[in-house]
Amino acid sequence: MAKTTIRCAIYTRKSHEEGLEQGFNSLDAQWEACKAYVESQKHEGWKLLTTRYDDGGISGGHMERPGLQTLLDDIDAGRIDMVVVYKIDRLTRSLADFARLVERFDKSDCSFVSVTQAFNTSTSMGRLTLNVLLSFAQFEREVTAERIRDKLAASAKRGLWMGGLAPLGYDPHPDPNKRELVLNKGEAETVRRLFALYDEHQCLGAVAREASLEGIRSKERTFKSGKSLGGCVMSRGAIHSLLTNPVYRGMVRHKENAYPSTHPAIINEMLWSRVQDRLKEKSARQRGQRGQKTNEGSPLTGRLYDETGERLTPTYANAKGRRWRYYVSRSLLNTKSEASSGWRLPAAKLEKAVTEALRNWLRTAPQHLLANPDAESFGRLSAGLAEIELLASSATPARSFRFLERIKVGVGELRLTLDDEALADAISIPASEFSAPALVHAEDFTLKKRGVETVLILGASAPQRDTTLINAIARSHVWMKTWRAGTSLADIASSIGWTPSPLRQRMKLAFLSPAIVKAILDGRQPADLSLEKILRSNLPLDWDRQADKFGFELP
Repeated sequence: MAKTTIRCAIYTRKSHEEGLEQGFNSLDAQWEACKAYVESQKHEGWKLLTTRYDDGGISGGHMERPGLQTLLDDIDAGRIDMVVVYKIDRLTRSLADFARLVERFDKSDCSFVSVTQAFNTSTSMGRLTLNVLLSFAQFEREVTAERIRDKLAASAKRGLWMGGLAPLGYDPHPDPNKRELVLNKGEAETVRRLFALYDEHQCLGAVAREASLEGIRSKERTFKSGKSLGGCVMSRGAIHSLLTNPVYRGMVRHKENAYPSTHPAIINEMLWSRVQDRLKEKSARQRGQRGQKTNEGSPLTGRLYDETGERLTPTYANAKGRRWRYYVSRSLLNTKSEASSGWRLPAAKLEKAVTEALRNWLRTAPQHLLANPDAESFGRLSAGLAEIELLASSATPARSFRFLERIKVGVGELRLTLDDEALADAISIPASEFSAPALVHAEDFTLKKRGVETVLILGASAPQRDTTLINAIARSHVWMKTWRAGTSLADIASSIGWTPSPLRQRMKLAFLSPAIVKAILDGRQPADLSLEKILRSNLPLDWDRQADKFGFELP
């Protein structure tokens, strides 16, 4: 009786990129050990697949790894019967992720083997042992993270500089064993000048303009790789960050706290206090002003409903010093509600979509709005609607929302109901002369995710050209041509200040089909397609599969 062939795939991973440029690195060592183990099981029918599934320089704390995703896709396709790793934590260091992986393996009748820990998941004892070992791996990872956080906090309380990029005005101590900053006299004068400018003008914009005229630039930095950063004109945000950094008063910051340090202060306490008081005063006044304009900030308030008739309420979230506005279904705002459905729409984009829909209605309204039109009433109607369209096309289109009685957001549809009384007052025509069906306007409405960005698509509008994606594809073809000419990936990466790992990841863009590239150049790509989505995906070599995977409708 012929033995069953067990197709084996080897997965390797290394958390850091250090040493990956060597001719024989950690990934190769793992591969060789796993290969020897597979060959020792030939009598059991094990057969090694030649495809390598490697993830170099990627943490095992998450599953967003190109090599792992390719491995999982091949497992789902039924091409692999056994996954072989050097150690369990090469596959994952998360117990929750591991549970999901084993469940996915089971669906495809795929087992898992660790060559240095002598067990596999095809037996109940192997599963038990694996869960115990993985629990300890996750425990070790969490304890290590806690230990590092505690060490950073304790060091900061002692006034030690905890590393990172030295701020303008200071340099790291030349002795790498001393965790402190030393004064850079030239840059320190620049810092004093910026504080003096703000003390004089009390306006970040004025300081930024004056600093630019005086030739003040950000700190120049040159890294070991040869890459240089800095030396740029300082923006208002960069100046604000500098003016609020306690390092200039001889302190080190850790999270929300600041502690006395050993490095010399650049700014005296009197000037520091004056600048901070003025910054806080202006910040508080601006927040108060914004708070007094709640209705102007959310012009669709009271008009917006979802398909169930539930009203959408304005809300906001603060992130990275900015306020992001949303319109949210009330059921989602109620923390006690168990409702799992509802809308959470970015306010600015929804208001733009509503404005565009209103303008589309205004362009066709003269032909349908009047029930019994005559020459005089039609002329007054056209003139009045033209004025409303100018209002909707102005710098403050929200003023045209007063002509909207109700806005309904539904799956696939945005429906506007016009306010007949407001229209009648604006164009001096009795509301009784309007055709009721013409006061309702509906358009196709699609909500998609594009990376971390939410995209609202109104009607059949095609997405605009994605210059970021186009430039990335162009660079990938240049790199591919250079590599084929004989230049190594390491040399290409070094020439642009990268490491080989992200270069390899982006070079796969050169394998996109010509039809897909043309669609991207024409701006006809799916709205949810982004550079990040392609880089995180396993790119099939078959062009038809590429189109299916990314949602292209190609001729």
